[in-house]
Amino acid sequence: MADINACAGLVQRGDADRFVAIMAAPVAARAKLFPLFAFNIEVSRAPWVTQESMIAEMRLQWWRDALEEIRDGVQVRRHEVVTPLAAVLTPETAESLDALVEARRWDIYKDPFEDEAAFRTYLDKTTGNLLVAGCQMLGAADEAAVRDVAFAHALVRWFQAIPELENQGRRPLVDGRVEAVQALAQEALARRQAVRSSQISKSARAALYCTWQDVALLKQVIADPMLVADGALGLSEFRRKSSLLAVSTFNRL
Repeated sequence: MADINACAGLVQRGDADRFVAIMAAPVAARAKLFPLFAFNIEVSRAPWVTQESMIAEMRLQWWRDALEEIRDGVQVRRHEVVTPLAAVLTPETAESLDALVEARRWDIYKDPFEDEAAFRTYLDKTTGNLLVAGCQMLGAADEAAVRDVAFAHALVRWFQAIPELENQGRRPLVDGRVEAVQALAQEALARRQAVRSSQISKSARAALYCTWQDVALLKQVIADPMLVADGALGLSEFRRKSSLLAVSTFNRL
């Protein structure tokens, strides 16, 4: 329980939206989701805590080594995130999360994405693999449907991060034109709205509560793509809370 609480604290400090989403999930689901999302926070911030690329590579490699231990079923290192994570991962899921860590190497350097395919692969390997793992921990789910939900979620979070990424000297989009941003949002919304509840079991849906704002935010981008560049994408506090309550109460996607 101490490790789960430590993971919950990491998520609360590092990703407030996902913290409240997990807290809206059933208690049994929280014990699995908090280690997973704490792992994601630790991995996602590893490239940003140092200016030395070699040190950042070593930090990511540490997580790959930990996942290899979990995948191979050998003695797993004692760590407040790795230990509870090992209790909820299968070898296959550990392999998928290793691909997530590998994809995060893009964050270390300032090179732009090679092309649109590379950008989409990054979104899929990071957020896609994360949410597929979360769903698989909790119940049955159609992987393609989860990845459609994840694409929308990844894109929304990427849009929200763009001003800071640009401040860091990054080129976050292959095509940053207003029309291209709008088209991405339209595609993501269409894929998100095409997913049906029947494709994801009731128990697995709790892993996707964190996507509760995505449809509304994508509609904002479609209506006014400049909200992305202005860093003005977001819902009111009342709408955030009320919409999450509706999602968790009725177990909606």
